[in-house]
Amino acid sequence: MDKFSQSLRHWRGLRRYSQLALASEAGVSARHLSFLESERARPSRDMVISLCDALSIPNADRNRMLEAAGFAAIYPVSALNSAEIAPAREGLVRVLERHDPFPGILLDREWRLLRFNAMAKRLFSLSGLSEGDSTLRLLETPGLMASMIENWPEVGHHMLLRLKAESRAAGGISSLDHAIRLLERDPDVQRYTPKGPVSPVLPTIYRVGDVRLSLFSTYLQIGGAEDLSLTDLKVELMMPADEASRNWLEAAASSA
Repeated sequence: MDKFSQSLRHWRGLRRYSQLALASEAGVSARHLSFLESERARPSRDMVISLCDALSIPNADRNRMLEAAGFAAIYPVSALNSAEIAPAREGLVRVLERHDPFPGILLDREWRLLRFNAMAKRLFSLSGLSEGDSTLRLLETPGLMASMIENWPEVGHHMLLRLKAESRAAGGISSLDHAIRLLERDPDVQRYTPKGPVSPVLPTIYRVGDVRLSLFSTYLQIGGAEDLSLTDLKVELMMPADEASRNWLEAAASSA
């Protein structure tokens, strides 16, 4: 999809805007928008940016929209180990390290594990995952998640909704869409329906050998990130959902 007109129609359809609604949101006439989509007019650079703003298009796709319209991309892409983004990278690592003895991980938009803190490395190694792997890989083995997570039907249902929301917001991410299809075929997730009032926070209840760990997650992202290497990063900080889990994690850290 390298033509601006095609990209514009794609994103307008994805966001469920009519031409009239998008024209109103972007401050352009519906006639001109129709001309842009039918290639009877070419957009200015400012018009591309206005339409991207109106459609809440992610920065990576804004670059592609600009290039498709004949303009230079404006959002930088730095290597994660580059000096340009060192302060942001080091800030995220500091958050992870200070979260010990509770697990913390750094993820990209494909749920790939980029960094662990000490406790997360210890726990994730039990599932065969290491830095560079995607947590979604575990979905490839039928029944594996159910064997590791006590409340998998509920967690899997929540995971499915989150993956759909993230992929939709980004205009489609193939690895997430593949995981969505796997979850939709998972019999435990298919059969799940909420029974009665749900709890205020959904914990994930892990089985680690004879140990039962109940954890809930909070997520952190960099506000105002413009570099594409930073916009998709998120830190997941896992917190104990009960006293037994807190005690086990603290004892495990002190004995390490």
